[in-house]
Amino acid sequence: MNVFDCHIHVQPWEMMSPAALALMNSETFGSVKELLTDPEKLLRHLDSEGVDRVCCINYVSPDVMGFTRETNDWIARFTKGHRDRLLPVGSVNPLHQTDVAGELDRILDLGIRMVKIHPPHQLFSPNAYKSTLPELARIYETCQERGIPVMFHTGTSIFPLARNVFADPMPIDDVAIDFPRLTIILAHLGRPLYGETVFFLARRHPNVMIELSGIPPRNLPEAFPRLRELAHKALWGTDWPSPGVKSMRANVEAFRALGFPAEDERRILSENGQRLFGIGATG
Repeated sequence: MNVFDCHIHVQPWEMMSPAALALMNSETFGSVKELLTDPEKLLRHLDSEGVDRVCCINYVSPDVMGFTRETNDWIARFTKGHRDRLLPVGSVNPLHQTDVAGELDRILDLGIRMVKIHPPHQLFSPNAYKSTLPELARIYETCQERGIPVMFHTGTSIFPLARNVFADPMPIDDVAIDFPRLTIILAHLGRPLYGETVFFLARRHPNVMIELSGIPPRNLPEAFPRLRELAHKALWGTDWPSPGVKSMRANVEAFRALGFPAEDERRILSENGQRLFGIGATG
């Protein structure tokens, strides 16, 4: 099976704030940090882990994580020449960008394949375009017109300075209504507080998908008991190398041990991601 991990973090770690980096400096992260600075080493690691391709998550969060707008250029350079397997993900933060539309066009022209919005780390609600942040609508409009998916972090964050008042995914209901042709991905299934909200949104809206990272696979039956009903619009993700994620392969094996039907496994682990990005298996 060609595993497509739609959520790993390949970021310019030298930008990360000391407080955030201290949380990341686990034994797991320390052992793989070198892989995240060299695409050739990362590709060899993916081969050893049995992973076909990945989405390399980045987002602009100078206030909480330390990542500036240069993270978009960094991931574009990192993935250049390897985008059959390493899909670059970036963002525009309208709290730190005056020309939102121009910057979004610029990063999409660099080859960014998906836009990430992280409300607790970027410090705004997904529907803030209706009140205090009208520029946010330009992101959704442009992504809708250019066929670029938008992934939202859903659920809480333990990183220092994260604002979990923005963790509830229900405001994405507005986004799904106002931008019906925008592909919306709900990362982390709203863990640990908002699983029912994520299930509701994904069932209600044809343009809303879910993504499974951030929950140990063995806990999925309890955390998201009706996952099989959404297997046709669920994406695989691990959140590697976040604390607690020892390896991409281990997470895949733990997921397969749950005993889902083979068709659902294929959809979640590979086929839905390939269809979303219009690409086929590499091997």
